[in-house]
Amino acid sequence: MSIKENLQNVLRPIPSTVTLVAVSKFHPASAVQAAYEAGQRIFGESRVQELEEKRPLLPADISWHFIGHLQRNKVKYIAPYIDMIHAVDTLSLLQEINKEAQKQERTIRCLLEIHIAQEESKYGFSMDECRNLLKSEDWEHLTCIEICGLMGMATFTDDTETIAKEFSTLQAFFQEIKVTYFSDKPYFKELSMGMSDDYLIAIEQGSTMVRVGSKIFGHRSY
Repeated sequence: MSIKENLQNVLRPIPSTVTLVAVSKFHPASAVQAAYEAGQRIFGESRVQELEEKRPLLPADISWHFIGHLQRNKVKYIAPYIDMIHAVDTLSLLQEINKEAQKQERTIRCLLEIHIAQEESKYGFSMDECRNLLKSEDWEHLTCIEICGLMGMATFTDDTETIAKEFSTLQAFFQEIKVTYFSDKPYFKELSMGMSDDYLIAIEQGSTMVRVGSKIFGHRSY
């Protein structure tokens, strides 16, 4: 099937209240262009160098989301144009994003990554670390970022009950954080969870943003 048909199939069960981020990492600019021509405008990349190479070849109105683990020394390259950074997992990264956004005289939207999976290899704050960060108020003077919500990845497993439980736990934590720290911030509204294999479960558990790659573009050539 074509990228256009794949995209339509992915979008069909997604409610209008949920945003699709088409994960284009490891796929050529031509694949992104095909999805763009089929109506997709939001794309996710996870490597700065790859994003920097692709971006000049593609339409200027694409909204780029950085979805991978971001090193602080790479923030400056994407700060001029990145629309959202999904996987902020330390205060120092948040401060670096703020610093580079300030230089560009713009605000960068960020999500705090929460570790909900059983795999130790995945990044993210524990829930207590996230609570401590927000309690500390170290982030409140960072005026060039907006913490727009949370992001998490479920355990890589076929056990749908485990996946649903992890997403449900993150959704409950999202509500707690919203009420406690962001009740007066309308921009705190995004819960980015769900990928190609589990995005429908994520939507059932309250996801507002799903990151789907292989179901749209096919399997990646690394």
